[in-house]
Amino acid sequence: MPATVTLKPGKDQSLRRRHPWVFSGAIGRMQGEVVEGEVVLVQAANGEMLGVGHYAPGSIAVRMLDFGPDAQLPDATFWENRLRNAYQLRQGLGLTGTGSTDVYRLTHAEGDGLPGLIIDVYGDTAVVQAHSAGMYKARPLIAAALQAVIPGLRAIYDKSAETVPAKAAPGAQNGYLFGESNGQEHVVHENGHPFAVDWETGQKTGFFIDQRDNRSLLARYAPGRRVLNTFCYTGGFSSYALQAGAELVHSVDSSKKAIELTERNAALAGLESKHAAYAEDVFSFFKSTQEQYDLIVLDPPAFAKHLSARHNALMGYKRLNAAGIKHIAPGGLLFTFSCSQVVSAELFEGAVLAAAIEAGRPARILHRLTQPADHPVSLFHPEGEYLKGLVLAVE
Repeated sequence: MPATVTLKPGKDQSLRRRHPWVFSGAIGRMQGEVVEGEVVLVQAANGEMLGVGHYAPGSIAVRMLDFGPDAQLPDATFWENRLRNAYQLRQGLGLTGTGSTDVYRLTHAEGDGLPGLIIDVYGDTAVVQAHSAGMYKARPLIAAALQAVIPGLRAIYDKSAETVPAKAAPGAQNGYLFGESNGQEHVVHENGHPFAVDWETGQKTGFFIDQRDNRSLLARYAPGRRVLNTFCYTGGFSSYALQAGAELVHSVDSSKKAIELTERNAALAGLESKHAAYAEDVFSFFKSTQEQYDLIVLDPPAFAKHLSARHNALMGYKRLNAAGIKHIAPGGLLFTFSCSQVVSAELFEGAVLAAAIEAGRPARILHRLTQPADHPVSLFHPEGEYLKGLVLAVE
């Protein structure tokens, strides 16, 4: 029988609204052996059953998996049902079984009712990333459910070593839960664009899937323009711009390996002659170049992962955007993003406004951007909306 977590009086309202987090300060008492990563029952102060979830010491003490008096314990059937529901949503979005796109996010943590679990699909391989001890311990059941749900799945790779809490899984190592590497270059397609992906040693799960729709938007504006893609990683925006007919594309990233992947992807597109890549710090690049561009992409990693770092992050966004705006030719466009969850869209827009003032350039907002539909946001968990972006016309 799982241990039981009982909430303090009046601390059950968020769970009744199906918010998936129980904070440690809401807990009145715990009964039974409460172990990190194990399933616990959660009840109100009056003993009413509120649901089940994974326990973890820390601020977020329980991540809820199911709600109500009939909440299902996470057995094999639970995992298969939950993953099948996620897969069917992606089918409805036209992301599975299509010739033009074979890379998509299958589960987006709380957005798919599975807090702490990210699964990205690259062709015939699923890459699993557990961000909680509970999801890490459930990997065998998750792997079995994936094989039952996704037709033609050849391999499942676990990429959790960098994301699972270190104390919960000391010595965690990445590796295949099912199948193995075929020893070949992994090439996937997004809207017909080929990309070499390294899920074994690359950042995150190997590719920034969340920019798919925004890359498509950029392709509408790229023809004939001189494009700069900063923090390019594997060059997603660069490849779209090249194939859309950009006059030239420059890609910048501090990681030499990222630059190598960007150059490989430009070669896959057969357009490397219009592309130049620089393994350099973006701020240093802006200081050293006199080049003016018609379109600049600013897509940095998260400047703040915690509230305590939010102020410094906003200063960083202001500094970055001011540098970018100064290098845009009159009438050019700026695609600028933040993936810092603790920075709201309003705060980010304010930082970009401050940057435009500092740069002394009038600008108009053409688009407000966010994450694509395979990164859904639960109506009960608005914190899941992390990606925000703006497209500015700069005079």
